[in-house]
Amino acid sequence: MEGNKNSGKNHKRLRLERAKVKLLAAYYGHPARDLRLICITGSTGKSTVAHYVHEILRAANQPVAILASDNDVKASVLHKFLNDAWKAKATYAIITTPAAALDRETFSGLPIYVAALTDFIPSSLNDMDVTGYLNAKSTLFRMNPEVVVLNRDDAHYPDFSNFRGKNETITYGASSDSDMRIDFSKLYRKGAEASLVCGRQSFTVASFLTGEPVISYMACAAAIATALNISPATISEGIANYDPEATPAATK
Repeated sequence: MEGNKNSGKNHKRLRLERAKVKLLAAYYGHPARDLRLICITGSTGKSTVAHYVHEILRAANQPVAILASDNDVKASVLHKFLNDAWKAKATYAIITTPAAALDRETFSGLPIYVAALTDFIPSSLNDMDVTGYLNAKSTLFRMNPEVVVLNRDDAHYPDFSNFRGKNETITYGASSDSDMRIDFSKLYRKGAEASLVCGRQSFTVASFLTGEPVISYMACAAAIATALNISPATISEGIANYDPEATPAATK
């Protein structure tokens, strides 16, 4: 009986959230319809990948807006951002999408162009939390994105492997089965470098960021950019351009 009550409350909450999101979208005139939304989710690295992609698009001379944060995203903030991006005549809008916002239906009804996953790390969660977290992440990939980008090296890849983009699905990682394959990588005291192979193309990316996860983040950004038909040379330039010290605190 208690379970039915909780389920009813949850459905009511989601209906209210969806109604709120619809009202906000209508209030701003549905600006997302004129933007290509790139949504990046994952336990870690969302903001880093978002900034890499932002710099890549800037290097490609594409008008782009970014809303990147490790914190939650409220519906009111999201829709104001989309409206501001539209007013600024942006072509692309890059947004980090945390599990909590996905669970609340904050992104409901938005036309997602690219949905990308950085990683899934459930080590700090119990079994029930993992199930809920997985369901929340899966929400993004069920929104019929044109392109889906998945981490082939992630331990939970089998849980996400059935998600497909309407036009294209790209995997990345060190696995030999990855579409964007990490062929070689090297860590430095003040940076990281990786050789990536996609199809018949091989190119090098390098970043001022340090640590093993950075290799995967660069590959994720490269996979997203490849789906946007951006050349390897421009991808390398954009990734190299990202300097977190020069990034405004509001968008980190």
